[in-house]
Amino acid sequence: MNLCPLCCSTGEHFYKDEFFLCPICKAIFKNKNLLLDDLKEKQRYELHSNNSLDEGYQQFVSPIVNSVLKDFRLTDCGLDFGTGQSQIVAKRLQKNRYDISVYDPYFAPIEENLNKQYEYITACEVIEHFNDPRKEFILLKSLLKENGKLYCMTHLYDEKIDFSKWYYKNDLTHIFIYQKETIKYIQEMLGFASYLIDKRLIVLSK
Repeated sequence: MNLCPLCCSTGEHFYKDEFFLCPICKAIFKNKNLLLDDLKEKQRYELHSNNSLDEGYQQFVSPIVNSVLKDFRLTDCGLDFGTGQSQIVAKRLQKNRYDISVYDPYFAPIEENLNKQYEYITACEVIEHFNDPRKEFILLKSLLKENGKLYCMTHLYDEKIDFSKWYYKNDLTHIFIYQKETIKYIQEMLGFASYLIDKRLIVLSK
């Protein structure tokens, strides 16, 4: 039985034997029998070519970077969660003299950075990799100070997309896919004050 890792409801077959659809939170999650082990997952991430100097990728992450620049001051502290090899979001903000720490279980496993709170947290193309999204979002909310903001970027699914031809599902590490209803469920489940969806950018406010 494949239970939704966010709300623990029984998933319904959605795409072949690969993905299930949760009838409650509307998340689409991968068959647990098909998940990569830690070594293969890390090897897959090492293939990502998210060079911090690449202008195209800098433009790609600009919605999350520009939102932080607009909403917070130099004196506010942030965390780039799931920063990856390139740490591109953190480097872009540090270039603007922002005080931002990093954490990544594979490439920056700095545990002490998970022992304090922040005004803002960024998670760019990270949340679709969560094996245990309930646990991860509980952690992220706990790391936010009151009135803090969590900025995520991911490609949301909707019914206009032909899932069978959708590029986003083809990455073997994309194991938990969100719909708008899923974000609303997370906001209500964890007691975030509000949420905003702007294309790929998702903002959850504490």
